[in-house]
Amino acid sequence: MESIKFVCPYCKKINRLPKKSSYTKAKCGGCGASLLEGKVIEANSSDFNYILENATVPVIVDFWASWCGPCRMMAPNFEQASRNLAPKVQFVKVNTEENPQIAAQFGIRSIPTLIIFKNGVEVHRVSGALSTEQIMQLVSQFQ
Repeated sequence: MESIKFVCPYCKKINRLPKKSSYTKAKCGGCGASLLEGKVIEANSSDFNYILENATVPVIVDFWASWCGPCRMMAPNFEQASRNLAPKVQFVKVNTEENPQIAAQFGIRSIPTLIIFKNGVEVHRVSGALSTEQIMQLVSQFQ
């Protein structure tokens, strides 16, 4: 059976799950937390590449900053989309103020910016605040 790899948002352990159209339960093999809660990973320079290299599901990254009004406005939408799509999509946030090297690596010039990665490679990017529905529709193109 085909499988996916999903990084636990709590302990960062890589979990291999059978590929299904929907999940009723999925627990982390490391910490036992539910992988269906859709918790967003707040990545930093030490774990960002680890997540991109290990997740086989699409990874959507929200580049944001705490002082950014549109970023704060979109945050609940990003979290809701994560709850709706876990574990079929990995949701990650990168604070550009705390991780300027990651923002520079990807040429982030405005925030919020969402980048979708597949197999560690950028496949799409969009700037500006989006609704939950817009985020889910965007991600669905890359599943």
